[in-house]
Amino acid sequence: QWYNGQKIAQDQALPISFNNLGLKFGATVFTTLRVYRHSLDHPLTQWFAHCDRLKNSLYQFNWQEPNWAQVRQGAETLKAIYPVLRVTIFPDGQEWITGRELPPDLSDRQQKGTTAWVAPAHYQRSLPTHKTGNYLACWLALQEAQRQGATAAILTNLDDSWLETSTGNLWGWQAGCWWTPPLAAGILPGIVRSRLVKHLQTCQIPVQETPWTPELRKRFTAIAYSNSVTEIIPLRTILMRETRLEYNPCHSALADLRSLFEQGG
Repeated sequence: QWYNGQKIAQDQALPISFNNLGLKFGATVFTTLRVYRHSLDHPLTQWFAHCDRLKNSLYQFNWQEPNWAQVRQGAETLKAIYPVLRVTIFPDGQEWITGRELPPDLSDRQQKGTTAWVAPAHYQRSLPTHKTGNYLACWLALQEAQRQGATAAILTNLDDSWLETSTGNLWGWQAGCWWTPPLAAGILPGIVRSRLVKHLQTCQIPVQETPWTPELRKRFTAIAYSNSVTEIIPLRTILMRETRLEYNPCHSALADLRSLFEQGG
């Protein structure tokens, strides 16, 4: 891992004060990215978009910016070891970068789909348009989803509209159009989500940003979610209270979303 300009061994204690605001209140912002072809500058890595996400939150929270050259140095150091990096910034501008491997079953989930559990509305994220260190609601929802036999959790609001998953943005297909919940609903402005909207528009494939009400959802014939690490994951089964919804994870329309990654960004 990397902290405040220094590479730190995994078995070495992180030199963080017990008064650190990130530890006390979850006062951090972070972004998680996948490094393609070992390059931060690869179009699919989206390094500058991830930095812009951090900068936007830091500006809105009135927090100190880090030494961006130092952040880049840490990312360059760890990308030689890990394909996935998480860049965290503290209110005082110190950076913490960790790495991990891709999920071992990622290819299987991408091809065959996975199961999601619909979480009650009290699992909503705080400050949903920012990726902050307070991700407890998402983590708890995912833990409950796993107890239900699912690998993803769908977050909802008090109107029973679906918002996003605990780790990504939602996509639904019906009537020759892709549908995704709008940012105004209180969801994270996903970097892959933004790229996919532009990609679909460029390919002249209809896309609508509309709340996922029960009326809209029941017309979907395919559902997937996206994020910067796993790309596109179809939802094969959705567990919703006493109802079990089934979808085709091999639906031909999913090629519209996957083509962004196949074309190299």
